[in-house]
Amino acid sequence: MKKCLLLLFCWAAAGVVAQNKQLLYGVDDLPQSLLLNPGASYNFDTYFGIPLVSGFSVSGGSKGVSAWDIFQVGGDINGRINNAVRRLDNKDVFTANQQLEILSFGWLGRDKESFYSGGMYQETDVLLYFPKDIAVLAYDGNAPYINRPFQFSDISVTAELLSVYHFGINKKLSRKLRLGARAKLYMSMANVNSTGNEGFFRTRDTPEGPNFYTHEIVGANVEANTSGLAGIIDDDGDISSITKNAILSPNIGLGIDIGGTYNFSDQLSVSASLLDIGFISHTRDVRTYGLSGSYELDGLELEFPALLAGESTTDYWDEFIDEVEEQLPYKDGQEESYTTWRPVKFNGGFNYGFREDIDGGCNCTDKSGRRFTSNVGLHINAIKRPKSVFTAATIYYDRAWNSFLRTKITYTANAFSQKNIGLLFSTKIKNFNFYLAADNLLEYTDVSKARELSLQMGMQVVINPK
Repeated sequence: MKKCLLLLFCWAAAGVVAQNKQLLYGVDDLPQSLLLNPGASYNFDTYFGIPLVSGFSVSGGSKGVSAWDIFQVGGDINGRINNAVRRLDNKDVFTANQQLEILSFGWLGRDKESFYSGGMYQETDVLLYFPKDIAVLAYDGNAPYINRPFQFSDISVTAELLSVYHFGINKKLSRKLRLGARAKLYMSMANVNSTGNEGFFRTRDTPEGPNFYTHEIVGANVEANTSGLAGIIDDDGDISSITKNAILSPNIGLGIDIGGTYNFSDQLSVSASLLDIGFISHTRDVRTYGLSGSYELDGLELEFPALLAGESTTDYWDEFIDEVEEQLPYKDGQEESYTTWRPVKFNGGFNYGFREDIDGGCNCTDKSGRRFTSNVGLHINAIKRPKSVFTAATIYYDRAWNSFLRTKITYTANAFSQKNIGLLFSTKIKNFNFYLAADNLLEYTDVSKARELSLQMGMQVVINPK
């Protein structure tokens, strides 16, 4: 059993990305850039997405260990698991993210200075920190670690399935400055949250005590909250409640995105955004599991003569269980409301444009009508997680070859990959647009060894200015 658990932990610890969409950020031909910065520059008058296919993204990756490190053919898998447990720490994480645009649309305001956009998308977001102390305890037991505390704080996991209604406005305030904001209404379909756990388990040697060892739980405060799942469990796996919550959920939240772009000159600009500043209140179909308190066990005090005589020990065991429950009160599915905060994301970028568009295409954010077919720049991304902030830095070259084809190539560095090369293709036939973007292209020869992968694609109708 413990090997199965460790296999799960090692697989789960094999992924980490920061929901970074550096290939789409700042691409003014794509409406998806407005979801990454509501104050971004854009080069279209109207757009509407093809339902369910206008935007899809999925990301996953690795830090510390890859799937190949554990499941490669040949050799001793137990040894590989053991090495992984020793090598990983409680900052190594698994995270997976998926987004699907259900509806998307946008149009230029009558004043020609404002752009309005909105829609609905579905998102799945999972994050699990590798529980180092718990994994070591499960794999080795406590015998080799007398007097060492095993921290419950290593248990940290969040998982969210939600749909998001959103509406934003992008407003040009001057020739140099453009600002934007996007309001969001979150509909939580299902949630699991266990963060901020405290306390530890320890086995102490007590040669002068009633037993050679004392087992103790100190300052425990371990809790897991769920919403949207009780109906599935109670109704024998009926997932209809989740699908209903996608449209209108009793567990709702509010959020906002803000961003802007400042043009130092026609060629040089800086942009920034903060996304998902918000929360979700979980009040229906909720369950809470956990325990709190402290307890010390010196050993069982069953009387040996009574056991030999066959006397009942039921009273003793009842007293023992009552004592444990008194010292370590636990919650076994109580209905308790709770609040979760969305992972706030930051984007920042510097862009330099050159090679002016010889076809005379305009940039809707610039009344001078100048637009550049080539761009180079820097993009910074960060996302707040329960124990840390994940960051990434990207340099890029973006080129519009003609009215049909645009490409963007990126190199991204972060704590998880030092060879992340990405490529975006965006094509347009009349008003129909298709784009495809992928990260870590060098890893696609053998994805089992990849530490980080992501893919974005979509199809939509985009009407450019005349």
